[in-house]
Amino acid sequence: MSYEIIGITVLWTFLFGYLIVASIDFGAGFFSYYSVITGQKNRVHHIIQRYLSPVWEVTNVFLIFFVVGLVGFFPISAYYYGTALLVPGSLATVLLGLRGAYYAYNTYGSSREDNKVYMAIYGATGLLIPAALSTVLAISEGGIIREERGHVVLDWASFFASPYTWSVIVLALVSVLYISAMFLTYYAKKAGDRVAFEVLRGYALLWSAPTIAASVLAFFQINRHNPEHFQNMLSMAWMFIASFLCFLLAVYFVWKRIRLGWSFLLVMLQFGFAWYGYGRSHLPYILYKQVSIYEGFTNETMAVALITAFIAGLFILIPSLVLLMRLFLFDAKYIRGGSPKKG
Repeated sequence: MSYEIIGITVLWTFLFGYLIVASIDFGAGFFSYYSVITGQKNRVHHIIQRYLSPVWEVTNVFLIFFVVGLVGFFPISAYYYGTALLVPGSLATVLLGLRGAYYAYNTYGSSREDNKVYMAIYGATGLLIPAALSTVLAISEGGIIREERGHVVLDWASFFASPYTWSVIVLALVSVLYISAMFLTYYAKKAGDRVAFEVLRGYALLWSAPTIAASVLAFFQINRHNPEHFQNMLSMAWMFIASFLCFLLAVYFVWKRIRLGWSFLLVMLQFGFAWYGYGRSHLPYILYKQVSIYEGFTNETMAVALITAFIAGLFILIPSLVLLMRLFLFDAKYIRGGSPKKG
């Protein structure tokens, strides 16, 4: 396996980690606000806050690794994406800052009373951040970034007029809510909170159909936007079929209220098959057809150093998250409203 393939696989894995962890976080934020404005705060808000409190500070580590690694492995990508993504990238950064401010206020502030304005900003960022970040996938399909007089320009008319752009944004929004609701359903069951469980189970079932519908829509919009990529996806159709089967089984378990831990594992497999199938079919391009993983790749010495560092980072980050979950999220006393165990 070449250094280029190893490098992009490691980066894609970090981005997949961010997809799952951040989706739970963003969706939980929206559901938290939604519970306030619908009068269901006392039913689900405490479960959501119990999940968010230990993990909000580590959510964006995956994204930071990916961005740093993308520029490190493929320096030419900074030339094309850096300027073109200035607006959506800046928007996402501002929204992440606002979200972090809410977390700091809610966790460490002297007043612990929920302010509806802060909650509205918090809930809105849960949808606006994935919408902003998802535009990168639309742009990566080509036809939107071009060079003019030695400068990279993002064609905003093509960007907003493309049905594929909007299909990706819609898919990002419904997927965030679906992933988050499926996890929180399992978490509420683990906590023994039947009231919260039933509400969150309803959210999970509600957003399951829109998620698969948006996935199918985005899949066929690729055919219109980038037929070559669509043909590559068809050549590995088994990955997307496996993703759909995992979806059916995950929803069945939630509907029947059984094996909810397996249900969320199937959700991860559902998005894992689709994510890696999409990424594999996208190769060798990072940006169709302007940036290839084989062009502008870093030198061999830097590649070895980066691969070593990033794989080591995965081996540190993943066990750390598992330990965090064992000590806080899935500690029997903590999830029922007490303090986590010590020692």
